[in-house]
Amino acid sequence: MDLDFKNELAVMPDLRHRLRQLRWFRATFRGNARAVTAHYGVAFEIDEEKLTRVFLDWVEMIDARKDFARLDRADFIVYAAGLALKEMIRRAPASVSPGSTVTGSAASSEIVRFWPEGFLYTNYCVCAIAAIFEQEFGQTPLLDRCADDLRTWWSYRENTREMPASAVAFLDRFLGGEPNWVAPDLVEGRLAMRRAIEAGSAALQSPRATPDSIA
Repeated sequence: MDLDFKNELAVMPDLRHRLRQLRWFRATFRGNARAVTAHYGVAFEIDEEKLTRVFLDWVEMIDARKDFARLDRADFIVYAAGLALKEMIRRAPASVSPGSTVTGSAASSEIVRFWPEGFLYTNYCVCAIAAIFEQEFGQTPLLDRCADDLRTWWSYRENTREMPASAVAFLDRFLGGEPNWVAPDLVEGRLAMRRAIEAGSAALQSPRATPDSIA
């Protein structure tokens, strides 16, 4: 997967918060579409009304779950991107321009040819995650080999057609995580969050030292 657009995102200060503003969300999505076109030749038409609906629904969802960011900020960033991906696939704000086709023989060309819109949405979310991780943690996550496997993308497209929420699980898989296939958009069901909750519970239940026990 081509992540060139990540470099453009990474130079934007405080990207994590900027992407929660509609004008930046729309501008960066369009920028990613231009980057995909430059790399693979296929051009897209973007429905601004649908894209705005994606943004509004996405912000509402992450606002309702933002307390979980305190448990594991890195995992919540991936989860939030997964929710955006789910809404993009559900709302379909982009479509291939009439007469436009994939050109060239880049490594991911077959995937782009197979599902251009899905690649566009996924590439945007992965680039955003990579750029935010670079800003927040000083390094970007590694992509799993399955992110460049056409067979995985076949499964990805078919599953998200039936259940858009499975996009969250596939994004986790592309980033080498442990997907929750049963309830992929349930934040409490994420492995990292469960571990954080269990660790917090264990800390609360552990015996505290008293003056008598120290003596």
